[in-house]
Amino acid sequence: MSNDGRPGPELSRRLGYLLKHAQQELTELTTKALAPFGIDGRDLGVLLVLGGREPASQLQVAQLLGVDRTTMVTLLDTLEDKGLVSRHPDAEDRRRNVVELTGTGRDALRRATRASDEAERAFLAPLSSQDGEHLRNSLHGHRDPSGPQELLKFQLTRLRDR
Repeated sequence: MSNDGRPGPELSRRLGYLLKHAQQELTELTTKALAPFGIDGRDLGVLLVLGGREPASQLQVAQLLGVDRTTMVTLLDTLEDKGLVSRHPDAEDRRRNVVELTGTGRDALRRATRASDEAERAFLAPLSSQDGEHLRNSLHGHRDPSGPQELLKFQLTRLRDR
């Protein structure tokens, strides 16, 4: 630890440490931005998935978000209680629940997405627009299993060499 109470470079330069603290900062900004809509970042994730894939099964949404089925049911229960989504049995397979945005959910998605976008802009403000886009592309390339790992290496090298 350094003399000023902050971690020394052996910790503060570690990628895991940097990503964790960046994620915490972005979560704080997003939480504040979404509070007026009565949702959080996880709720917005569900709404975004549904907004792009309506109607979808609970299982499809859970898989896309990388959450287990139990967590998905809890998230959907909360969103349904708020009137943002509705669930009903699939007409072709009654064992499967279909989830759709309600009119209120579509409106909340539109407004919350704008607020979340503003939180992301605030988070990226210390970077140039080009560096912010490089960061986003690099993380996307790393997250997307079909994305080329070479793009990530190239982008990280460019950021490091600046």
